[in-house]
Amino acid sequence: MLLDTFYPDCEADSAYNLPYEKLYELGYRGILFDIDNTLVPHGAPATKKAVALFDRLHSIGFETVLISNNKEPRVKPFADAVNSAYLYKANKPSKKGYEKAMRIMRTKPGTTIFVGDQLFTDVWGAKRTGIFSYLTKPIHPKEEIQIVLKRKLEAIVLFFYHRKFRH
Repeated sequence: MLLDTFYPDCEADSAYNLPYEKLYELGYRGILFDIDNTLVPHGAPATKKAVALFDRLHSIGFETVLISNNKEPRVKPFADAVNSAYLYKANKPSKKGYEKAMRIMRTKPGTTIFVGDQLFTDVWGAKRTGIFSYLTKPIHPKEEIQIVLKRKLEAIVLFFYHRKFRH
């Protein structure tokens, strides 16, 4: 079905409560993260919670890359605060940004995870690249108008996703 292209591999309430230790045991070694509304509200700086998460991930053994469609002045300070590599203006859902991020981490699609809050950029790009994807709930409801419009379309896709994978 056409909509399957947009279905995440897993859903989570938050990027902060994923089973990272278990994922490492399963052989994953790199994690790509969206920033806005995945790790912090849109435009917010890195929080203590975000810094602690990345400290935890690095102590487990994960490589990380922040992958954002935002400009460098938004992405670099956040990446510096959480001690992560980053890509700005990644043009998600283009595969190029995801592939570049994996080169930075020295991982392959089978050892990489993507964590983000949007189906049509984050999840679709990860799926197109063969990367296991987690769709998180947006942290904050206040979003730019183009994202609000995409959320309405996402709701339709998620309706069919939940209907197909209802347990």
